[in-house]
Parts: sequence; C-alpha cells; structure tokens
Amino acid sequence: MTEQASTVARPKPSALPLPTSLKAAASRAAGKGQPLVVMTTLEGCPYCEVVRNHYLLPMFISGEIEAVQIDVLDKRRNLQNFEGELTSPAEQARTWKARFTPTVLFFDARGQEVAERLVGMALPDFYGAYLDARLREARAKFK
Repeated sequence: MTEQASTVARPKPSALPLPTSLKAAASRAAGKGQPLVVMTTLEGCPYCEVVRNHYLLPMFISGEIEAVQIDVLDKRRNLQNFEGELTSPAEQARTWKARFTPTVLFFDARGQEVAERLVGMALPDFYGAYLDARLREARAKFK
C-alpha cells in the first residue's frame, strides 16, 4: 500500500480526495514544494461543485496542486489533524472557523495557513484570479 493510499480515501473520480491525515497530506505537499490546499465542502452545495469541478479538481488531476476536501458536517470519519490528534472533519472545520462552504485554505507542513483563505464564491468571474493569487502567495513561502 502506498503512502497516498493509506492517508487519502478517493470516494469517486468527481471529488477531491478525503484525507485520513492532514499531517501526512501536508507533509507530502511540502515535499513537492507546495502548500496543501484544503476545501471545506457540504453535500449539495452548488458553489462547492463549481469550485471543486472547475478549479481545484482539474489542477489536482494535472498535478499543479496537492488538494483534499473535508465535509463540514462529517462527524463519523476519523481525521488526524496537523498535530497528529484524532478529530472529525466537522470538528476540524469548526476549529478553523470555516463556517461557509466552500472555503479554500492553504497550509504548510506544520498546519500554518500560508495564504489568505478563499471564503465562498461571491464573484465567479474572478474566482480563478483570486485562487491563482492565493496559490502564488502560498508557494512563495516554500522558496
């Protein structure tokens, strides 16, 4: 079993991976000189679908970013946080105060946010530019 398979569940091709360990996912991303991009999501959220399917998923598939998603209502799955402690995706979203979906966060290997988070999707015409700017900001911290 590869490290990827042991730390990330892949529920379906149209979704970003569901991490079992944020610590391992962030370490893997940092090893590639990248931030870990985390999207908080909610089943049935139309804005989440747009952000995931039109922005994050294509970038993830092409290898441009390391990204995962967590469901803000998921209290059943175990999730290892950046400190190595077990929590749930719902509790982790609360800890981050990520109250709106989608929220896209950018982390280094220690679990520190390295760029301003993207909250919601108020202006879809500009979302790609906002995402690119945040990724540049986050990646600059890895150089």
